[in-house]
Amino acid sequence: MGLLDGKVAIITGAGGGLGEAYAKLFAREGASVVVNDLGGPRDGSGSDLSMAQQVVDAIKKEGGKAVANGSDISTISGGQSVFDDAIKAFGKVDILVNNAGILLDQTFAKASEAAWDKVMKVHLKGTFCVTQPAFKWMKENGGGVIVNTSSTSGLIGNFGQSNYGAAKGGIWGLSNVLAIEGRKYNIRVWTLAPGALTRMTADLPRYIENPGAALGPDGIAPAVLYMVSDLSGSQTGKVLGVSGPRGVREMKMMEMEGWKPPHDGWSAQDVVTHAGEIFFSEEASQHGARRF
Repeated sequence: MGLLDGKVAIITGAGGGLGEAYAKLFAREGASVVVNDLGGPRDGSGSDLSMAQQVVDAIKKEGGKAVANGSDISTISGGQSVFDDAIKAFGKVDILVNNAGILLDQTFAKASEAAWDKVMKVHLKGTFCVTQPAFKWMKENGGGVIVNTSSTSGLIGNFGQSNYGAAKGGIWGLSNVLAIEGRKYNIRVWTLAPGALTRMTADLPRYIENPGAALGPDGIAPAVLYMVSDLSGSQTGKVLGVSGPRGVREMKMMEMEGWKPPHDGWSAQDVVTHAGEIFFSEEASQHGARRF
């Protein structure tokens, strides 16, 4: 008996890398899977349905159930197409994993409007386009689980990834809202910040310099299975970071209790005077906490 017996999952960007690992693991655990992938290189150019179909063929060869979808998820019609294929093939949607993405890294001073718009469209708008029809269906049909893929580039920051970081930070914000709006409808929403060695990340300096510390896609997939299965219970609105160097850990924004200014006015100098109440001390880092 599998952890996802009888479930139907949509996974975007599942023609390779992380999405492929999720799709194959979910299928082995009993889920029927819609494998979406536009195909083509990591910069988002071109299309090739054969990538998604190859994953579907591999799943079917192992006795699983899957269908391929090659729609562009950065469009409303593409997002609707992915949902429609799930309903047509399997009759419902229990799980959505928004994983599709591209990289067009540039330092901010050299950032082009075209690269900025394309990264935003695929990551942030794409998450919206695929999630809205699935969210609406889950709302009317007893709930489900949504996993949105963010990144430490968006939660903490990373050199040369202003477009990617901004998009991934936006996805985190979207997830927070969806968790609030979906709670009463039994829609659980997770945010994932994976760090894995894939074709998208193979030439990033941190992986070139220390390849032995990197996880492959199969090292990330168990965390996503945990999120979408009953193993995670009723948890929602949480961020799970998964990477080789730091393992599996919850990530969250921390807020100080703060200083309450008097009603009769206050000055900038008061911030200095009450800094201990307003700002985190460096002591937190000594206990393994990272602020972001």
